[in-house]
Amino acid sequence: MKISHTPFDTIFYSIEETIKAYRKLSLKEIKNAISDITVDQALILQMINDKQLTQTEIADLIFKDYASMTRIIGLMVKKNYLIKTTNENDRRASVLKTSPKGELALKQLIPIINQNRETALNNLTIEDINNLKHILNKINQNCKK
Repeated sequence: MKISHTPFDTIFYSIEETIKAYRKLSLKEIKNAISDITVDQALILQMINDKQLTQTEIADLIFKDYASMTRIIGLMVKKNYLIKTTNENDRRASVLKTSPKGELALKQLIPIINQNRETALNNLTIEDINNLKHILNKINQNCKK
């Protein structure tokens, strides 16, 4: 297989370009509904609401370093989207929960997130999506060898 040496011709450039386009679409639609929330914050709200995850677990799932995660959580607490309390069993750990404001935001955000995904995947078949996931998983596994 011939591998391009021009960054703009690589599959990685296409992947990055696609991710940035999707984040731009998502941010635009989210900002129209809730002006003071980011794509990452919306994702964090959804994760905390769906599962009781730690700050470290969330950071790993959304590919953020722990310092950035601490800053984002701090902003979300300050904006009253999250409630952060000390874990009763381990005083070094925190418990994160969505606040009433966060729950209200999620009710607005879930339809927007679903519509963004639908827009991005328009004209793709289930087979296209499954093939893409399969290929991306292969690349991911190759990188972890």
